[in-house]
Amino acid sequence: MDIEIIQRINGLLADGFEVDEVLMTPEASLKTTLDLDSLDYIDLIALTEANFGCKITPEEFNTIVTFQDLYNFISIHANT
Repeated sequence: MDIEIIQRINGLLADGFEVDEVLMTPEASLKTTLDLDSLDYIDLIALTEANFGCKITPEEFNTIVTFQDLYNFISIHANT
């Protein structure tokens, strides 16, 4: 996995959700760490699409539970 992608994702999430990057470990829960509610999920999807050019369907998003899941998804689907 490209460390630059991970750093870019963590930086965007830290800014967008005002969370310390130290808490963003591969095994950490996205929902818990970012304190996501339903509107935050929409923001997370929009941030991902805007910055990496990959669309996330609701079915796909349900499989993204940890930061590692998000890193893997973006790594595979990014248009950057």
